[in-house]
Amino acid sequence: MPDKVQTDKIAKGEGFIAALDQSGGSTPKALKLYGLPETAYTSEAEMFDLVHAMRSRIVTSPAFNGRRVLGAILFEMTMDRQVEGTDFADYLWQKKQVVPFLKVDNGLASQADGVQLMKPITGLDALLDRAKAKHVFGTKMRSVVDAANASGIARILDQQFEVARQILAAGLIPIIEPEVSIKAPDKAEAEALLKQGIIERLDALPDGERVMLKLTLPTVNGFYGELVAHPRVLRVVALSGGYSRAESNTLLAANPGVIASFSRALTEGLSAQQSDAEFNATLDEAIESIFQASRT
Repeated sequence: MPDKVQTDKIAKGEGFIAALDQSGGSTPKALKLYGLPETAYTSEAEMFDLVHAMRSRIVTSPAFNGRRVLGAILFEMTMDRQVEGTDFADYLWQKKQVVPFLKVDNGLASQADGVQLMKPITGLDALLDRAKAKHVFGTKMRSVVDAANASGIARILDQQFEVARQILAAGLIPIIEPEVSIKAPDKAEAEALLKQGIIERLDALPDGERVMLKLTLPTVNGFYGELVAHPRVLRVVALSGGYSRAESNTLLAANPGVIASFSRALTEGLSAQQSDAEFNATLDEAIESIFQASRT
């Protein structure tokens, strides 16, 4: 069973979840925004060393702690590494009181029926066992909706909830992330289909089982209020999805009960070239703005 103190913090705490889970495909872009172009490394191993150094700099900053950051989502390789001599997940909880999550998907399949399903997650049971041994609280897995296609959205949700049940059975809390592209021409219609499909599947979960939802900031303010209030939802979090931090915060503040789970919007403005004082001040400003937007 998930830790009760951590469960209560995620369910009721003020703050947001930091997404520090850039994977192989998204790492070069994240590093470039951090001031490290592809010429800064010559191998994939060096690339991952650099992004680990960036993540370590973030979580060891005095600006980053459990007063404003409830949780953090890690990439598998990050879970397996250490920060200041301590396993990453243990450092988050023991030193910072930040609840650790793990990204468990293997990326996206090709688009079909207006959606991108997750690629098959091979070896998931073994990964969940390792996550539990590393004191991880929950998981995250992402699919993408590009159009208001009813059959495609149903397939995404069937896949997400099937894997979520496997994660729940392992004693972890799943974050279900069916992202609606902010470029979708019929975004509002896709969100309506998605919400209805989520409610149907939540209602079918056994009593006492709870999941988290990570959703695109909706076209209609307050649209996910029914999900926020659903007894089988531990928390609803929002992704920034390509919006700037300022745009994301404005939209988030208009959605009561929803908190942030930003990645790029969190690290916006951070640079490898900054002094520690400049870095910490920039990160503090980012965290405070996202924290305030998550309090509505």
